[in-house]
Amino acid sequence: MTKKKNNQSKNQKKGEHFGKTLYNDFKKGDLKRTLRQDLNDIYWFYLDKETRSRLSEMKRIKRILYMIFWVIKSLFLKLTPLRRILVLLAFWMFFLFNFTVNDSSFEMIISSKFLGFFILLLVLALELKDKLLAHDELAVGRTVQMALMPQDNPKMTGWDIWLYTKPANDVGGDLVDYIHLDDNRLGLVIGDIAGKGLGAALFMSKLQASIRAIAPTAGSFSELGEKLNAIFYRDGLPNRFASMLYLVLKNDSKINFLNAGHNPPVHLSDARTEELDQGAPALGLMAEVKYKNQSVSLKPNDILLIYSDGLTEARNSSGDFLGLDSVCRLLRKNCALTAEALGKKLIRETDLFIGDARPHDDLSIILLKRI
Repeated sequence: MTKKKNNQSKNQKKGEHFGKTLYNDFKKGDLKRTLRQDLNDIYWFYLDKETRSRLSEMKRIKRILYMIFWVIKSLFLKLTPLRRILVLLAFWMFFLFNFTVNDSSFEMIISSKFLGFFILLLVLALELKDKLLAHDELAVGRTVQMALMPQDNPKMTGWDIWLYTKPANDVGGDLVDYIHLDDNRLGLVIGDIAGKGLGAALFMSKLQASIRAIAPTAGSFSELGEKLNAIFYRDGLPNRFASMLYLVLKNDSKINFLNAGHNPPVHLSDARTEELDQGAPALGLMAEVKYKNQSVSLKPNDILLIYSDGLTEARNSSGDFLGLDSVCRLLRKNCALTAEALGKKLIRETDLFIGDARPHDDLSIILLKRI
């Protein structure tokens, strides 16, 4: 009797939890924004660039009809062969059964529609199972990746330093890291692997490990660049390369750095912004590349911004980019802030610009302010 009561109590709690979950979904789910975001994700995921271009040339009604058809077609082709057959079977039972089976009774028609619904539910359950398994694996990967990233901002006499990185998906291909070379030198690195997601994250870990192993003993920036490039060219994949900017801080005002295909840093001095010179090609693109040492000197209160594409190429739901000009204006307007306050201001403004759209690229920032 006691066991029966315990089971009834558990079932009652499960029912209450289920009902409460549904209630919160309707009350706090922000359904309108979420639906708009999900539809936008479907558009960008299932339709390639060529298809989107063709749609943009059509009139509204025709565009909507063709878009629905092409999304369904793309979704259908992404299923496994068995699941495609099951979907076709479910479609036949839903819409064609009573036309193709002679003398079908009302009960048979209802049964066929019920079976068609069950088959669709089975396909949905299988797809959801695949997604949840992948999501669990990515969650573990994200935990490992975040553990490899710096947990705090490094300290260096004469410098105010702020580091930030945020993947567009569960895991990302951006690298932000620092290395204490000795008591008087601090190495900082920002990297960006071509692409995003799990593949980029694996290459990012390789880049981080390679830099930590080679940088402390490299005799020069050119030696460091050539060794890293040889590793990535030897072990790389087609269309998979890494841009990187590695710099060394000392107690003086001069910053020496190596730029391997990364965005040029932005130097803010006397309320004026200037892009530094472009560096050498990215790591892994060519077998033989010569890298060189570059440098910049910062006066007190000068700022140096090192960033990944996720900042300037942040895109809103209309497809507009934030752009470097907007970033530079924000830097000039807020140059009196500390590195951390300025960095957080950049992130807030970027998030406001993106709005309901999902991030299209990983976002990483290193901000240095001479104090």
